[in-house]
Amino acid sequence: MADREHRYHVTVEWTGNKGQGTESYKAYDREFNVLAEAKTAIAGSSDPAFLGNASRWNPEEMLLASASACHKLWYLHLCAEAGISVESYLDKAEGTMMEARQGRFTQILLRPQITLRAGDDIELAKALHHKAHEQCFIANSLNFPIVCEPQIKHA
Repeated sequence: MADREHRYHVTVEWTGNKGQGTESYKAYDREFNVLAEAKTAIAGSSDPAFLGNASRWNPEEMLLASASACHKLWYLHLCAEAGISVESYLDKAEGTMMEARQGRFTQILLRPQITLRAGDDIELAKALHHKAHEQCFIANSLNFPIVCEPQIKHA
């Protein structure tokens, strides 16, 4: 298969100018909106630890959500191809970020709780997580480990 290039476009608009711009560290709010054509805006801010608004998504949460969602989408695709019927999928993912001179994520832990159709192959369903990780565009773009600890049961 030939390489295909995909381009994605978003607009990030800072909305936190309280009238003084960035005159000082505490003079402005961290609020922003993430916009993309024909999509609902995502209300963002920084993490509350960095004077952000806890009611808005922060970039760290968006990164974690992207990794979890990408893994899930690949996993569902691979299960469908393998004849495994996933009836529910809930991931309570956790990301670890170390704040040092240069803050960085050190790990993402995916904890999907999956229910399969009665009689489907649980061992194959577990094995497909490894393949989903290998295929995940987001995981392939990150420079830290993503660990997956699935819990799979029958309906």
